[in-house]
Amino acid sequence: MSLNLKGRHLLTLKDYSPREIDYLLDESTRLKQLKYDGVFPKSMQDKNIALIFEKPSTRTRCAFVVACVDEGAHPEYLGKNDIQMGKKESVADTARVLGRMFDGIQFRGFEHSTVEELAQYAGVPVWNGLTDSYHPTQVLADLLTVREQFGDLKGRKLVYAGDGRNNVANSLLVGCAKMGVDFVITAPESLFPDNELVETAQEYARMSGSSIDITTDATKAVKNADAIYTDVWVSMGEEDQPGMQERVESLAPYQVNAGLMAATGRNDSIFMHCLPAVHDNEVTSEVFESRASVVFDEAENRVHTIKAVMVSSL
Repeated sequence: MSLNLKGRHLLTLKDYSPREIDYLLDESTRLKQLKYDGVFPKSMQDKNIALIFEKPSTRTRCAFVVACVDEGAHPEYLGKNDIQMGKKESVADTARVLGRMFDGIQFRGFEHSTVEELAQYAGVPVWNGLTDSYHPTQVLADLLTVREQFGDLKGRKLVYAGDGRNNVANSLLVGCAKMGVDFVITAPESLFPDNELVETAQEYARMSGSSIDITTDATKAVKNADAIYTDVWVSMGEEDQPGMQERVESLAPYQVNAGLMAATGRNDSIFMHCLPAVHDNEVTSEVFESRASVVFDEAENRVHTIKAVMVSSL
């Protein structure tokens, strides 16, 4: 399958069709195999990529840098104290300056409106490396990992346990619904996802033939699950906000432990986490280090899916 995605932004997977997502996953697999074979096509030779980071990062930063270098591009890291965006210079003006100098821009930060404004004014492809609302490059890596483990996506069941209204849960809602994966969020009612987003995902699910379910019952939720996924209970930037201890206490029943993995009723269910993990909070060390865990496959796949996104849009 060949598609023309040249010039496309990646702000959220809502903007991509199932066919386009499938193409990006196929391209990720192709580029991953080439890297394993020691072949580097240098499809981004002489390109310059701006990497804007309001939030610190391990996987996103390293994946973009490695993907750029593998494909012959120059990545320029721009931390929050390296540029004037949002301080002495507006987002729109920064976008227009960087768009004249760079061939693509990655943004990782807080407000989703910031990455939208960058895309509006930059004149070059803009990729969302994480905002408070969405984390699309992570979910591309997650979908690739599930496909690698089971051979396909359609008809699989993925259960997300924990904070059901964070950026990863939001992006999984969209990505799974579009790709025909039955998706369940199990969380305390206070941490259910936004109703409007759930309705949007349910519409995608109707088109793909999958289902969306939101429940407080973790044991029931994971029955026959192909994958159980979790994330930190307190997201980056929320650590000092009031009510965090109460949130952690409310999430304790949703810890992924040996009992919850056994409740799938299967011996081939996998454990997923976008990382970094707080061991023995959202997941026990026993599960994290078990044969079911594919968390480092997911981490590696950030490189291959990000590479596919950049190569396809440049």
